[in-house]
Amino acid sequence: MRITLLFLFLIKTFCVPAQNPKFDLQGHRGARGLMPENTIPAFMLALDSGVTTLEMDLAITKDKQIVVSHEPWMSAAYCLDPAGKSISEKDEKKYNIFKMTYGQVKQWDCGSKGNLNFPQQKKFKTSKPLLVDVIVAAENHIKNFSKYEVDYNIEIKSEPQDDNKFNPKPEVFSDMVYSLIDQYLPWDRVVIQSFDFRVLKYWHKKYPEVRLAALVDNLKTIDENLNDLGFVPDIYSPDYKLLDKNEIDFIHRKSPSRKLRNGMKPIKMRVIPWTVNDEKEMTELKEMGVDGFITDYPDRARKLKLALTH
Repeated sequence: MRITLLFLFLIKTFCVPAQNPKFDLQGHRGARGLMPENTIPAFMLALDSGVTTLEMDLAITKDKQIVVSHEPWMSAAYCLDPAGKSISEKDEKKYNIFKMTYGQVKQWDCGSKGNLNFPQQKKFKTSKPLLVDVIVAAENHIKNFSKYEVDYNIEIKSEPQDDNKFNPKPEVFSDMVYSLIDQYLPWDRVVIQSFDFRVLKYWHKKYPEVRLAALVDNLKTIDENLNDLGFVPDIYSPDYKLLDKNEIDFIHRKSPSRKLRNGMKPIKMRVIPWTVNDEKEMTELKEMGVDGFITDYPDRARKLKLALTH
């Protein structure tokens, strides 16, 4: 443990901070189209596929461990219980991660079943990892194999009706995440994203140095969403189907309200939509001027030579 902590301290202290790439290719939940989502093998494959950012989601356990998981419960779509049996969709929320210890979470197999929506996904036994273990594995892979740094786009998943039921309140959740990341990574390489604007407002006020991404899946105008948020974030991250060229240009004309550490302001708010898996749509979005995108298939983007950043 001491060796691991020393290794991460050296990374945080002495590594040159990554710069915003010209085009930011983000591996969604690692590389969900090819590996079990939000698992260490998925993140390793994403690195090998040339991503510039690892995208992931967080949940909190009963014993206050930060787990990488899209849902705050065990999904019937791809998880098997400790006995190796499937659960029904109507029962999945009974297996609430917020009410389970990490020891219990780790007993679930979330890789052998596969995901019917992703037929190319490899099937093997694996569990939901801790965030710290993902960071350690990724940084070791970067040091020994990839040889270039990537960013981490980390989603805090919460909803008002789920506070203290499936997730901590935003302030508690956020402080836990900040405390852990602050020990292991330089903030120049981290983005915090959320659909829950309460989360982003809290980070903007308490941790103004951290880059923020507003996730959007509604039909409101860009200005309406920004008014709801109350500030201009570093990244506007909508469902890609909600974008056209005019909207991308409109977003680019707005500058983030956060000042960088060197006192200079970014030139523009970046546009990074989700989740883009079709090769033709990848190319079209790039030509429309997006600054990157989140995809389940980073290998497809690599084949198209879209991520020319290193």
